[in-house]
Amino acid sequence: MPLFHYRAIDSDGRAVAGQIDAANLFDLEMRLKRMDLDLIDGAPVRVGGLFGARKIPRRELIHLCFHLEQLTRAGVPILEGLADLRDSLENPRFREIIASLIEGIGGGQTLSQAMEAHPRVFDTVFVSLIRAGEASGRLPEILRNLTDSLKWEDELASQTMRLTLYPAIVGLIVLIAAVFLMVRLVPQLKQFVKIMGQALPLQTRALFFVSDLFVDYWYLALLAPLVLATGMRLLIGVHPAARLAFDGAKLRLPVVGDILRKIILSRFAGTFALLYASGIPILEAVRETQRVVGNLVVRGGLEEVERLIGEGQNLTSAFLRTGFFPPLVIRMLRVGENTGELSQALANVNYFYSRDVRESVEKAQQLIEPLLTLLLGGLLGWIMLSVLGPIYDVISQVRI
Repeated sequence: MPLFHYRAIDSDGRAVAGQIDAANLFDLEMRLKRMDLDLIDGAPVRVGGLFGARKIPRRELIHLCFHLEQLTRAGVPILEGLADLRDSLENPRFREIIASLIEGIGGGQTLSQAMEAHPRVFDTVFVSLIRAGEASGRLPEILRNLTDSLKWEDELASQTMRLTLYPAIVGLIVLIAAVFLMVRLVPQLKQFVKIMGQALPLQTRALFFVSDLFVDYWYLALLAPLVLATGMRLLIGVHPAARLAFDGAKLRLPVVGDILRKIILSRFAGTFALLYASGIPILEAVRETQRVVGNLVVRGGLEEVERLIGEGQNLTSAFLRTGFFPPLVIRMLRVGENTGELSQALANVNYFYSRDVRESVEKAQQLIEPLLTLLLGGLLGWIMLSVLGPIYDVISQVRI
């Protein structure tokens, strides 16, 4: 169902604007009528631009799951719970999605069927878990597990952001300092050194050459990283082989690659445990986890696991033959299969990697800071050595 942007008037005569899913303009007008809004005009939203569609914040989904879990556990009908939630939401886009869920359920759909109409908000794993909860009568328990899982994903995203944001900020400061030194400081020292009329050593000539490049082609220094990043993004987006190579290279990065691997394994274990504990068959659970790992190399390993299980192998043997998953995961899977507590074993793997990721991020931050300091110190040392070297030679000759 396409997404429409609309302008309307509410019951108080105020103009409002927003977005909502509708089949056509007539359907859009009817949906807005149910929300006590009078349509002024509307048009389909073009999806798939450079930056993609606007996403609903994860914290809104956490609030939705917690709200529904509490109300369904208390015996309140889902329609009433969604109506209460819609009236309390501040995010206009999410409020419109909740209104669409209310309309779908009121028309005879289940909650999972209504959510399937919004794949950009409720992914396949989310919908599969809701469907499993509806079929088994354990919807409050599934909603509680979803709340915990979304909170864990939010914390994981925060840890990943800390891992990348701090080096990016410090690296930017080092880059700005390097550009300032090359464009402002070194040219002034260059004139002073040339006045002495002495033959320049290799490191001094190299410094002046780099400084001249920055002075004459400073715009290339600014545009080159942007063009390179944009080109890589486009290449990765349209060429699967390039995306596969890029994902593999990320896992081989020193320090960061190991942390990314742990983050992916933690996400896989947590999602797989949640799906399996909800009563979803193993083969389907493996298939669903392929969509959440976010790395084509790991996804390829999970596709191989799915194929091997489909051929009749047990879960442990399938994961072992891929060669990607570490001994801890294999050992916990074997213990879980032997004891019949596979979901608990996977939850233990998730807990272990979550704690390990948190500690690894802290260690990486402690390691990156002195490395960047050494980089800046090395740059300053190169400049001072290249400039002061000829001056020292002149002074030595004078003393002779």
